[in-house]
Amino acid sequence: MSESSIITNESLSFLERYINNPSPTGFETEGQKLWLDYVKPYIDDHLVDTYGTVVGIINPEAKYRVVIEAHADEISWFVHYITKDGLIYLRRNGGSDHQIAPSKRVNIHTANGTVKAIFGWPAIHVRDRAKEETPKTNNIFLDCGCTSKDEVEALGVHVGCVVTYEDEFMVLNDRYYVGRALDNRIGGFMIAEVARLLSENKVKLPFGLYLTNSVQEEIGLRGAQMIAETIRPDVAIVTDVCHDTQTPMINKIEQGDLACGKGPVLTTGPAVQNNLLSLISGTAQENEIPFQRMVASRATGTDTDAFAYAAGGVASALISLPLRYMHTTVEAVHKDDVENVIRLIYEALLQIEDGQDFRYLN
Repeated sequence: MSESSIITNESLSFLERYINNPSPTGFETEGQKLWLDYVKPYIDDHLVDTYGTVVGIINPEAKYRVVIEAHADEISWFVHYITKDGLIYLRRNGGSDHQIAPSKRVNIHTANGTVKAIFGWPAIHVRDRAKEETPKTNNIFLDCGCTSKDEVEALGVHVGCVVTYEDEFMVLNDRYYVGRALDNRIGGFMIAEVARLLSENKVKLPFGLYLTNSVQEEIGLRGAQMIAETIRPDVAIVTDVCHDTQTPMINKIEQGDLACGKGPVLTTGPAVQNNLLSLISGTAQENEIPFQRMVASRATGTDTDAFAYAAGGVASALISLPLRYMHTTVEAVHKDDVENVIRLIYEALLQIEDGQDFRYLN
């Protein structure tokens, strides 16, 4: 495959629309529609499960099944309590960061459409520095311009409505893709690009390929757990994000030494099948694709764990994309790393044989 850029203007347009579309955990449908519409020209069939995971299938009749997977959901908030004065308190939906909330603009998603709101916070002039509070889940609140609970409810807002930040996609210094929900819709974008390249290069794989965009990863890998039992694959290559550790207040002794711009990250750990990992790392070396390494002492914390331990054991591996500022609205990934993850997954698929046995002992 050519070393020139593999991401087209059309691809980038899709990425921007896909990132900007809200897809909170448990409410991923609109984003899944966008993703499926994009991949449909490059697949033979698709399936959608009860909770909204979408799978694009190439060679659906093949017995040997290989999954490439990402997760579609983003962290968000739930409306939890509306005060008599019309202020709104929240509960997390996934690992939303309370410390970044004050002064953020949000969208409250209702049956009547989107209601705009803001995270209020007391002005610096009125705070007592000796007893200054930091943002916590029990003191951050939304203001949607109403002065009573009845007024809020008249807008269609009720307990259970989901809330997302309105920050959108941008390119920083022609080097980084930046936005909310790059964790992990950038993964969905990358596996979609693999499908596009396979189609455009007229590659005929000897196995069934299942491009899997799972829901509900942020609250415990739930979508992957469900779809792994449905597909029952032989191999799973999962892509997600990991921490770039080059910015302040991150301990490399604890988190490892990983950097945006230095390539995909390959994880070693119990859930990662070592023979599959060797195939992927060897593919990277043969194709001069830079890569980094990290370790997981127990679980990877990604959908890799769900696939690895499903269906009697699935040979699974994790290819991560270094990301700065995870679970904020300015998550940032390096353009070169995005292309190299796409290349690595693509080239690794070309190395997998029909019926390949990854077992350590026969």
